[in-house]
Amino acid sequence: MKRLKVAMVVHEAEEGGYWAAFPELPGCFTQGETLEELRRHAAEAVAGWLVTMRSEGQPLPETGDSVEAIEAEFEEVA
Repeated sequence: MKRLKVAMVVHEAEEGGYWAAFPELPGCFTQGETLEELRRHAAEAVAGWLVTMRSEGQPLPETGDSVEAIEAEFEEVA
């Protein structure tokens, strides 16, 4: 079994909950009501995307770079 690390960008959904995109996997998105649910759905979405690409004879992306999130506070200028 092959393992692949991909970046996941998490967004808060306007209607509540969260959604995520995977920049290295075009067209791969998922959502969840909580972050825990989002992570579960993310694993399923990525696995499904990879299986689909393989079954269509498409190459899998080369990944592995480490991605780390940071938070920054700032004051808005009026």
